[in-house]
This record gives sequence, C-alpha cells and structure tokens, in this order.
Amino acid sequence: MYQGIYNGTAKHEPDLSHVLKRGWAGGLDKIIVTVGTLSDCEPTFEIVKNDDRLFATVGCHPTRCGEFVADPEVYFASLCQQIEQHREKVVAIGECGLDYDRLHFCEKEIQQKYFEKQLELAEKFNLPLFLHCRNAHDDFAEILLRNLDKIPKRGVVHTFDGTLEAAEALISAGFYIGINGCSLKTEENLTVVAKIPDQWIMVETDSPWCEIRPSHAGSKHVKTKYPAVKKKEKWEPESLIAGRCEPVMISHVLEVLSGIKGKPIVELADQYYTNTMKMFFPKQIE
Repeated sequence: MYQGIYNGTAKHEPDLSHVLKRGWAGGLDKIIVTVGTLSDCEPTFEIVKNDDRLFATVGCHPTRCGEFVADPEVYFASLCQQIEQHREKVVAIGECGLDYDRLHFCEKEIQQKYFEKQLELAEKFNLPLFLHCRNAHDDFAEILLRNLDKIPKRGVVHTFDGTLEAAEALISAGFYIGINGCSLKTEENLTVVAKIPDQWIMVETDSPWCEIRPSHAGSKHVKTKYPAVKKKEKWEPESLIAGRCEPVMISHVLEVLSGIKGKPIVELADQYYTNTMKMFFPKQIE
C-alpha cells in the first residue's frame, strides 16, 4: 500500500517517504517494521538499512506457516540467517502465534507446530517475541506457558482484543499487551483495556491496518485530525488516505486510552514508551 498498490493495482505513486516523514514529525522516535514471512525479509531490510530509527522483526505469521512444510529445517535456518545478517536491526521474533479465524490459509496443527518451533529463535538469539493471537487463546497460552524457559525476554501480544482474564493470564507470565485500533472497536473492548495496568501496555498501529474508524467505540475519544483524508485515486503527498493506517496515527490509540482511563496523554505516553524501550531497546536505557 505504501508503494501505491492496492489489491494488485497501482493507484498512486510510492509514498513511503511521506508516510515516514509524517511519523517523525508527529513525534515518533522509532518504528518497528513487522515481518510476516521469510520473503518479507529482503524488502524490509532494504527499507530499514539506511535509517537508524527503523528496526524489524523476523518470523512467520501463523497464516503463512505452511511455508515451513516443504523443508522445515531449511526454512528455519533461513530465518536464522536473516537474523544473523541483520542482527543490529532485528529487535524481536515474529510476527508469530496462532490464528484460528483464518484456518483456510493454514490448518491448526501446522500453526501450532511452527509457532512452537519459532520459540527456539527467541531462545537462540535472546530476543523478545512479537505475538499474534486470534480466537486461539487457550492453545496459544498453553504453548507459551510450557515453553517459558525458551522465551527469556517474553514479548508482546499485539492487537489484543481478548478478555480481561486472558490479558491477566498473559501478564502473569510476563507478556505485554499490545493495543491498536482493532483492540478498541467495541464498548466491551474499551472496558477490558481500561482495566489493563499501564505498566503492561504497549501502543501500536499495525499499519497499514487497524485504523480507528468512526464506527468504532473508541472513535469518540479521538481528538487529533490529520490533513484531509483523500481517496487513494486522488492521492496527494501531504494527505492521508482513507482506509490506510499510518504510524503517525498511533496518537489516536493514545487518545482513546487517555479517554477510557481518565489519565493525561503525556503520562500514558511516557509509560508506554518506557515499556517499549525496556522490551525492545534495553541497551539504550541502561
């Protein structure tokens, strides 16, 4: 989408440089680019290599775990090679986990097997996990809990939209809860997130997905308005595009959290920034 391509069709010129410029101007200090499959690695490291504010994860998304099957050891070794070659840029293993809402992409047993296999990467490289869990909490938690010795840095469960009990179980095992627009869709979501302790929360966008839409329960707390949102066919360099999330929109997530928790934005921003630095950039706060 940041290359101007939507569903295989070019709608506008590449605008990643504009997207990043808006992010830095909006107060972002660092951006972590999420890898979802081995083939994502090369273009990702091409993007992050020349900017010391850009970092990446390395791993295989649950819906793509079928890619392991043809030759599991070679695929695993290739992930290791990517981490080793770009060690200064890789801050987490992932995106990995379980997704039972989209089993048509990858069956349950294969997801489970290669989610667990990727925990070995966290152990081998002493890195935290960037985790995905959709409609699979019991199996997800069971795999994590019996492998805690392989997860020295724990990690964050991103796009969390589960119950308070699920959040508390993950927190008790040392995992952070990642909140974005998809975590704040319903009143029930807002009630849960309001009760999650701030010292265990990280905020994210999951760009280009998970924008906070006007139909979402959290939208009533959004205050910041960005330059006029345009349809992608009417792209302009300085405008955001309807339906496409950007890193700068992390401020919307923060505003919703401030609204539902009744706490100042600056206080929450400081706490969530500290949480994130402690997990992904510990050497910079020592």
